[in-house]
Amino acid sequence: MKDHENLEILRKIHKKPEASQRELAEELGFSLGKLNYCIKALQQKGLLKISNFTKQTDKVGYIRYILTPKGISLRTKLTLNFMKRKMKEYDELRAELKK
Repeated sequence: MKDHENLEILRKIHKKPEASQRELAEELGFSLGKLNYCIKALQQKGLLKISNFTKQTDKVGYIRYILTPKGISLRTKLTLNFMKRKMKEYDELRAELKK
């Protein structure tokens, strides 16, 4: 799994922890199988917890994803790295245009 994929998954889950895997896969442009594989890997690394809940009224079960403190820390680190890369690219393009 690539860092930018991890970052996108962690961002989406942070914004919408009750989203289904199908919803997340569609928003990320991943296949359902790829997202499932990635989520399991994030869970095994201790970055993500998966909780099953059941609504009392209609007994419909659903899953909620929870970022662990380690997951939040990684999301922050990956975001900072992403921003540093983009700023470097911008500076390089700007310098190239000045030539």
